[in-house]
Amino acid sequence: MKRFLASLLAAALTMTAAVGCSSGSGSPGAASGGDNGNASAAAPAANGGDDAGDVIKIGVFEPQTGENGGGGLQEVYGIRYANQQFPTVTVGGKEYKVELVEADNKSDKTEAVTAAQSLISSGCKVILGSYGSGVSIAAGEIFSDAQVPAIGCSCTNPQVTQGNDYYFRVCFLDPFQGTVMANYAAQEGAKTAAIITQLGDDYSSGLGNFFKNAFVKLAGEGSVVAEEQFQTNQTDFKAILTNIKAKNPDVIFAPSSIATAPLIIKQARELGIESKLMAGDTWENGSIIENAGDSAEGVALSTFFDEGDTSNQAAAEFIPGFKEYLKSINQDEIIPAVSALGYDAYLAAIKAIEAAGSVDSAAIRDALQGLSYEGVTGAISFNEEGDANKDMAFIKVIENGEFKFLKTVSVEAE
Repeated sequence: MKRFLASLLAAALTMTAAVGCSSGSGSPGAASGGDNGNASAAAPAANGGDDAGDVIKIGVFEPQTGENGGGGLQEVYGIRYANQQFPTVTVGGKEYKVELVEADNKSDKTEAVTAAQSLISSGCKVILGSYGSGVSIAAGEIFSDAQVPAIGCSCTNPQVTQGNDYYFRVCFLDPFQGTVMANYAAQEGAKTAAIITQLGDDYSSGLGNFFKNAFVKLAGEGSVVAEEQFQTNQTDFKAILTNIKAKNPDVIFAPSSIATAPLIIKQARELGIESKLMAGDTWENGSIIENAGDSAEGVALSTFFDEGDTSNQAAAEFIPGFKEYLKSINQDEIIPAVSALGYDAYLAAIKAIEAAGSVDSAAIRDALQGLSYEGVTGAISFNEEGDANKDMAFIKVIENGEFKFLKTVSVEAE
């Protein structure tokens, strides 16, 4: 029944021009441009017909605008750079040019469905992304019904892959990340914690809950002294921060978007709150330091990668080349962890296509299940759920206006 519905969906989508979708090429000139072009015309459905010429399309399902646009673009840069380094793939003795087809999901769950449909109608064989778990969850059924595999870069909520045989990811998950940060807080001597999360955001609410569960196990019942929530696009946090200040927690864990983070940080310090501020991977973004200024000093976070760690060969080769790429597009040369994950997701797609020996999406999906390779962010293979087998996170703190590596942490998430 699913195959029948997928066929109907694909047929309907081929009648419609792709929405919000732009094409890039494997050439350096096309990949390094930061602007989106016009939407590409719809191509045959992902599993039907022949590719035009010797081209295989890989979809880039990322927010380039909206609340998470900054982080999404960082992942896109990693994917574009990978496409420069590996612009072709050989299948059955035939060389294919890899064409990136980008669709902006606009950090919005409704727009995510439209963007996902546009990638399917454009004939993409594999999809990469997204930054943001909510949009990934929203698009998951589209990819599954069309039988086109998706490889998430930094979408960490467990629901992204649960019950979806066509969604994979190269990052660790929030149960692990929440446990890591709870352990770090306890190791720093924290006995009490407050948690701030965003209503309706799967990443924020999920990570906040995993942190809470882990911290209570470590510090005991009653150790989480306050839990506050805020609305999407909220800019004034002083009411909830005032409530938290009255509880005087040792730490405040506030997983949120790049746009929200500096507001929370600055307003907390303006109210005289001295609690240690902590968050997850989304807070590793230079704009947070720029916008929060001195208030960001001492903020701690967990992330996926540190450019100072060149212990594996893939990272050692990636770092200098990607720094030059960032320089060429007028970006800060400090490498965001999500860019490294974008690069690794592209590698996973290329290696799976080669292993499948086919441009059929279902065959590529099957090849992903057995894939194992050394990525920039470490060894990557996938479990039965499609999640990467990873057990290490990097802890960083903000010191003197810069992200400083503190240590790596390995724990077993419950």
